[in-house]
Amino acid sequence: MRVVIAEDSVLLREGVQRLLADEGIETVAAVENGDDLLDAVTEHRPDLCVVDVRMPPTFTDEGLRAAIECRSRYPGLPVLVLSQYVEERYAVELLAGGASGVGYLLKERVADVKEFVDAVRRVADGGTSIDHEVITQLMVRSKKSPVDSLTPREREVLGLMAQGLSNTAIAATLVVSDGAVEKHVGNIFAKLGLEPSNSEHRRVRAVLAYLDS
Repeated sequence: MRVVIAEDSVLLREGVQRLLADEGIETVAAVENGDDLLDAVTEHRPDLCVVDVRMPPTFTDEGLRAAIECRSRYPGLPVLVLSQYVEERYAVELLAGGASGVGYLLKERVADVKEFVDAVRRVADGGTSIDHEVITQLMVRSKKSPVDSLTPREREVLGLMAQGLSNTAIAATLVVSDGAVEKHVGNIFAKLGLEPSNSEHRRVRAVLAYLDS
């Protein structure tokens, strides 16, 4: 079996690679962002992609979006998402795009190496391996407003955005760095499903979603 790994954490990337090697599974490429994932899949045509959700540059949903693009370019390409997060919008799109050869596991819930390797082989063979917690979260969130999926800090940032504060002003108010605020804002846009638009500013649309909730 030939695998491509997309994971921005070098320790986890190397760890998964060595774990798979111990089981006779070859990693043909190990990359740290979505663009490199697309290039690696095009070059190697692997039997499976193991993909994190949040990767550079914005650490929101790049990995998952790249995985969906890979499946679009190469229908049936097996993808196993391995992440700390359940990214609702694109997770549903990935699963809805065809149930065969798809997996979604949460890193903190992978407690057994054998079970992980079994999941890798099952997905590569066209099966599925979806953590029960992922299914539960998707079912619960589907009944809520998208704003309800935000963390308390993200809701706090969005509330300050609704007050008209800039990212710098929000950082000063919360006593955090500008970079931390930018990351929260990126997460907010991703969770609310706000893609870049020429007609409406995402910041305004996010505030409207907050007020509507």
